[in-house]
Amino acid sequence: MVAAISAFVVAAAAAATHEEKSGGLPQLNPADFSPQLIWLALTFVVLYLILARVALPRIGEVLEERRDRVQRDLDAAERFKADTDAALAAYERALSDARGKASSMAKDIRDKLTAETDRERAQVESQLSAKLGDAEARIAATKAKALSSVNDIAAETASAVVNKLLGEDVSPAEVKKVLQPAAE
Repeated sequence: MVAAISAFVVAAAAAATHEEKSGGLPQLNPADFSPQLIWLALTFVVLYLILARVALPRIGEVLEERRDRVQRDLDAAERFKADTDAALAAYERALSDARGKASSMAKDIRDKLTAETDRERAQVESQLSAKLGDAEARIAATKAKALSSVNDIAAETASAVVNKLLGEDVSPAEVKKVLQPAAE
């Protein structure tokens, strides 16, 4: 192939020197069409070989590497999304567990405080009823004492009234004697 190319180059150079003497644009000269077409084909083949053997494999490698990188990034994003979803689910479970525990703790504390309040109320009520019983006993004793002394006070008062009205001294014992039959 290299021999054919070098023969073609020599022939084209000879034709070019022979035709240099004519004027005008060589691209538009019909006699120069075949060497131009040969050079076009030769240039196309050389460029195609360079592209096919050097540039296109490199471009393919770059595209393959980019596709692999994009796939790795998509896989990593999917893993991160799954991890995030799992962490969010664990957070939601922990949050609901914490709410449940807080609710049960609040209920336990409320029950304990209610029981303690009931105990203290019962204790205070028992103390109050004991004090009320003592007060009622004192009132009854005072009342009984007052009732027992009412006769003495009435006798003394009657004695004093008789003394003032009649001017006679009457003893409270005599007044009691006189009032006793009337009280019965």
